[in-house]
Amino acid sequence: MSCSPPLIAIDLEGILTPEIWIAVAERTGIDRLRLTTRDIPDYDQLMTGRLRILRDHHLRMRDIQAVIETLDPLPGALDFLNWARSRAPLVILSDTFYEFARPLMAKLGDPTLFCNSLEIDRDNRIAAYHLRQPNGKQRAVAGFKGLGFRVLAIGDSYNDTAMLGEADGGILFRPSANVAAEFPQFPVCQEYGELRVYITEHLKEDHDA
Repeated sequence: MSCSPPLIAIDLEGILTPEIWIAVAERTGIDRLRLTTRDIPDYDQLMTGRLRILRDHHLRMRDIQAVIETLDPLPGALDFLNWARSRAPLVILSDTFYEFARPLMAKLGDPTLFCNSLEIDRDNRIAAYHLRQPNGKQRAVAGFKGLGFRVLAIGDSYNDTAMLGEADGGILFRPSANVAAEFPQFPVCQEYGELRVYITEHLKEDHDA
């Protein structure tokens, strides 16, 4: 039996919850806010553009939070998450922000979340964003491995591929066609049932090792 216990590291938006910025785009009619890390690999470029759009359209933090309050986990996500958490420690690694994620975390049963933070000015505008650390997802996985865990990582976007590569096993869940094509080394799942199979096999490998 392996002496390295398993740990699951999983992205949030697009896997367990809807994409927040796409929801904001649909509510406001601003199509440029539909761009995500599935489209733009450079996260700073993506976020700088988003903040510029918010300023140009006079959108404040309360406007985004009002949209987030209407969102629910993706169909089947909560059952899958509860199933996975019953089998191994699980950490959500996301490039979202605590100020955005809290309502969704409550609807998911308050799992452990590592993400980033926003700076809000006195007029309730988003003045800046602050990363927990550069390449935070990859470095978190490296840290878990350094603690002796065998990590299975699940993501869907360009900004997840580094952590998938760092992990002992990596899976793409419902990725865009361009992400799947550029990273063929990672298996692709489209349904939570498929994820359960991969996780079960990963845990079995740990048990049999």
